[in-house]
Amino acid sequence: MCAANSAITSSNRLRDALKLSSGARFYRCALQVNPFAYLKRYNKKTSFRDETEYNAAIVSACRELEIEVIGITDHYRVSESMNLARAAREAKIFVFTGFEAVTKDGVHFLSLFDDDKENELERIIGNCGIFDKTEASPIGKFDAREYLKRAKEWSSICIAAHVAAEGGLLKQLKGQSRIETWKSPELMACAIPGPLSDVPPEIRPILENKNKEHKLRRRMAIINASDVNCPEDLKKNGAACYIKMSNPSVEGLRQSFLDPESRIRLNSDPQPESHTEFIAISWEGGFLNGMSIHFNGNLNILVGGRGNGKSTVIESIRYTMGLEPLGREVNNDHQGIIKNVLKSGTKITLLVRSHRPSDRYYTIERTVPNPPIVKKEDGTVLKLTPKDIIPNIEVYGQHEISELTKSQDKLILLLKRFLDQDAISIEQKSNLQKELERSRNQISNIRQDLEAIDERLSLLPGLEETQKRFQEAGMEAQLKEKSLYVREEHIFSNIEERLEPVRALHNELMETIPLDCAFVAPKALRGLPNETIFNEIKNCVETLSFKLKQVVDQIEKGLAEADNSIAEIKCQWERKLKNVEQSYETLLRRLQKEKFNGEEYIRLRKRIEELRPLTEARERLKRDLDIQMSHRNKLLSEWENMKANEFKAYNKAAKKISRKLQNIVKVDVIKTGNRKPLEQLILSIKGMFKTTLERFQSIEDFSICDLANRCREGKDSLIKHYSLTDKSAEKISQAGEGFFMEIEELDLSVSTEIKFNITNNKNQTEWKNLNALSTGQKATAVLLLLLLESEAPLIIDQPEDDLDNRFISEGIVPIIRREKKRRQFIFSTHNANFPVLGDAELIIGLTATGDSKDGQAKINSNHMGSIDFKPVSELVKDILEGGENAFEIRRSKYGF
Repeated sequence: MCAANSAITSSNRLRDALKLSSGARFYRCALQVNPFAYLKRYNKKTSFRDETEYNAAIVSACRELEIEVIGITDHYRVSESMNLARAAREAKIFVFTGFEAVTKDGVHFLSLFDDDKENELERIIGNCGIFDKTEASPIGKFDAREYLKRAKEWSSICIAAHVAAEGGLLKQLKGQSRIETWKSPELMACAIPGPLSDVPPEIRPILENKNKEHKLRRRMAIINASDVNCPEDLKKNGAACYIKMSNPSVEGLRQSFLDPESRIRLNSDPQPESHTEFIAISWEGGFLNGMSIHFNGNLNILVGGRGNGKSTVIESIRYTMGLEPLGREVNNDHQGIIKNVLKSGTKITLLVRSHRPSDRYYTIERTVPNPPIVKKEDGTVLKLTPKDIIPNIEVYGQHEISELTKSQDKLILLLKRFLDQDAISIEQKSNLQKELERSRNQISNIRQDLEAIDERLSLLPGLEETQKRFQEAGMEAQLKEKSLYVREEHIFSNIEERLEPVRALHNELMETIPLDCAFVAPKALRGLPNETIFNEIKNCVETLSFKLKQVVDQIEKGLAEADNSIAEIKCQWERKLKNVEQSYETLLRRLQKEKFNGEEYIRLRKRIEELRPLTEARERLKRDLDIQMSHRNKLLSEWENMKANEFKAYNKAAKKISRKLQNIVKVDVIKTGNRKPLEQLILSIKGMFKTTLERFQSIEDFSICDLANRCREGKDSLIKHYSLTDKSAEKISQAGEGFFMEIEELDLSVSTEIKFNITNNKNQTEWKNLNALSTGQKATAVLLLLLLESEAPLIIDQPEDDLDNRFISEGIVPIIRREKKRRQFIFSTHNANFPVLGDAELIIGLTATGDSKDGQAKINSNHMGSIDFKPVSELVKDILEGGENAFEIRRSKYGF
């Protein structure tokens, strides 16, 4: 138990909190232990020389097997059991004293009493007609039914011993006598020495409550108990079982027997599932100053009058965990509590247990208004957020569930909890979206370059036509040499263009080397089992860096040599050009006298020579465009497959929910149901109206790819397939290829359609969509989803405020009872159905003096426990709405 291990936290406040009651928990109980005198009386073989040795061995075995509770039940004898009882109590083992009774019709019962009845047990045995202490197996004067009634008057709890074997009720009695005894309201439990499957087939249906004649209003509690005559017997599966109680007592047993589904676990039953949970919380300052709570791992209920601090506890947990409320109104209430009730300077400390991959305890501290701090058990501050250690915790304030029902996005988040692990990789999806965006930008850039080239090349025919006229005038022949030098000049420009990628590669390699070896540095490898082997990787990386450096040097040297050689060539060419220029100048002067403009012709040739290489560049861009389009088509195929798989995952989750909540809630998912991204994109076109968007919203089987293709086909196709107006279709069709590609990349996620069965008849269904339900019905449907499929704590402030009350006991509570075995719940409530019918393991009663701003809340230690603890059961009756009535309903439901 946490309270026994103060090493799990360095906080003194939390260590004090762990000393408080955390309510009901499972105790391992062996309720049919025999004293040493029993062995002697019945000549049982034993290796023990005397009672002291036997008692020590039984106590040692109990401690080894973690048996915390025993019942000592000799046949109509008590005094001979007291030495064993004392030895067990000295070892901190709880002891029920009592005896095993045999009725005059031969039925065996284990009768257990609280320790304050020990002085009365001899008198009670006398009342059974047992006076002869020498008789080994005395038989009482009462028959089975009479004995059960008397036992109730003695404040004893009765268990039908070895019920399916010799002397057992179902074996010993027959006919009507067996039926009436079995149905006796005073009989609450029976014992078997193993799993239910080992019970004889003729008796098993009775224990399973399937036999019509023996059928009970509530199923009989079945425990594991059998004669323990030595330490080895305690190791048998049938000797002990687990019984949940606040503290061991007859009332604790009674409550457990009344609710065996929640409070009894046989050795053959599966172990409780480990889950993340809040262990304790404490406050220093504010309305809850000095208060602490030691939470239970299952169902915790905060009760108390209005204004006594229940909401403050809930919002304290939310605040300490760094969670934001989902709705605006709830957020206002949350901020108000932090500011006016908790107040600046108040320190909240939480102890939490994370169970994966192994149990680990963390302390989370938050002082208003500072951010939370996460610490290890030894107090070391970690670079973690609270959500890192409890990632899926859910906290809902008053009426917040109602706000959930109004948001499709938030309903989808609920559905995500039911997805198979790794069904949707957010990282893969994000990466693919980035790739699509990158491809769109590359394609757009190529198209822009093509448009620019085409625009420039459009000048070429006119320039060539002008050139022809110069040729016809004999200009080309006279300026041929200069014209050819113009062509040669462009060769130098082309050389530079060809070398530019090599220069870029050289610069990129220069930035990369030397390669980073930090990941295989001695410090990083220290402690690894194959440290020596991985040291070789560092050598490999360093060798590669050295060789790359050589390559870079070679590239640099090659570029320098090329530049020098080209420069020399250019110098030679420029010397020849100088001679040509002199002849050219002489020619120009002569042509000028003849009224010919030689400079204009040379400028024309230069422009033509500049444009002609663009044809090659255009072909290169077209090839690049084809490659990019092919790559994009592949990405789009992956994108559509990913979205289809996502839909399948959500659809599978919806069916899973519908199965779990059969005939209560039904969930469907609609593919591409969320059209908001499309609406936002279309509204980015100037002059578009929301009325246009309604056309797209009304299409059930909607395809993004089809829309993009229709846009490319033009406005007529948009009008035909989507019934758009002429004006809207024209605007969209003219938005351009970039816009159409953006459409292809849209993620129109699924939407949910939640339906609720509104009938009272369990055999009928009348489904209504969530938007057609009342506020209470909506919240009920959503809460049913919240209760399922998570192992992280769920915390709700007064859920009944939003719920359809009819479904609390019939729909909500049964699921809480089932799910609390593998998940922690913390609710505040005024409705007794949650703690009583839900069988809350911990009920916490809060009171307060003054108002929330200037007063002080208080949690009485007597008001921390389960309903088997009398002060707590009285509290529930006194302060909860319908408290006494809830107990009466429970009596009716379970037949007591």
